[in-house]
Amino acid sequence: MAARVQAGSDWSGLPVLVTGGASFIGSHLVDALVARGARVSVADDLSSGALGNLADHLETGRVTLHEGDLCSQAFARDVVAGQQLVFHLAAAHGGRGYLEHNQAACARNLMLDGILFDAARGAGVEKVVYASSGCVYPNHLQTRPEETVYLREEMVTPPYDADNTYGWAKLMAELTLRAYHDDYGMKAASCRYFTVYGPRGMENHAVIAMIARAFVGQNPFEVWGTGEQIRNWTFVSDIVEGTIRAAERIDDATAVNLGTMERIRVLDAAEEVLSYTGVDTEIVTRPEMPTGPYNRVADNRLARELLDWEPQVKFIDGLHRTIDWYFAARDRTNVGTDLEKLLLER
Repeated sequence: MAARVQAGSDWSGLPVLVTGGASFIGSHLVDALVARGARVSVADDLSSGALGNLADHLETGRVTLHEGDLCSQAFARDVVAGQQLVFHLAAAHGGRGYLEHNQAACARNLMLDGILFDAARGAGVEKVVYASSGCVYPNHLQTRPEETVYLREEMVTPPYDADNTYGWAKLMAELTLRAYHDDYGMKAASCRYFTVYGPRGMENHAVIAMIARAFVGQNPFEVWGTGEQIRNWTFVSDIVEGTIRAAERIDDATAVNLGTMERIRVLDAAEEVLSYTGVDTEIVTRPEMPTGPYNRVADNRLARELLDWEPQVKFIDGLHRTIDWYFAARDRTNVGTDLEKLLLER
């Protein structure tokens, strides 16, 4: 039998399923698990994922792909069978424009998560590690960018005030996993991701959207909201490392923040994109566009305590790496033609 998931494990031969494993974050997680020697399967409907993200692993046979809809109970049962650990990243998701204009699709995550968790319990999966979100935090704590606020895990408490239908679905999944641990003894962990960016990212998220606007020379250069929004963008490699450490070190369904504590103003990020790319253009703000909270920054002390984890990539460095990747990987004509669609859809 494969080794149990524990701190310091080499993961060799461990049967692991990554749902949403062809997507941005999921494919980076797959890379890291393969490098650790895990026996990786991916379940993905390819609605936002891309086979190209897994191409090398599929060609070498190091990853098995199951294409299908995890809202199907039969498909969910099939893909969890024989797995010891499930990383559950699959979701209807996107940037702020997508989340605010696709409430019903985001609500479907409630069904997807419930079906997946029940299938995992029925199959005797040892542990489920869930990709949650900073969207579970109360909206009223995130309204004043001039205040220095760091969101702590214990702030998510009744009366709940999650961000959008997407945030409520993430919160309900966290609570469901806690109940499964308490009632059935299933091991679990929830990782609250904060504004992840990096190579393979999509234009419907803020950092890639800004890079795309510079890439096509948008003039004037648009920034949604007032630009005063505060974020703590977290590089994808740091998110992946934290997720794997949560799998190794958390059993009791504890939720932990994975985010930097850098406080980055959106306008400052936009100006750095333009400076690094050498694009000379006027910046205009669009307060009427989907904006999200004005002050969302994680406190990552619990991750340091439980996971011995903290981010390794500073925003300025990760941003430059992401710009370099985007300019090398994308076609200017295609992005320019489809940019408005890319900003709002998956």
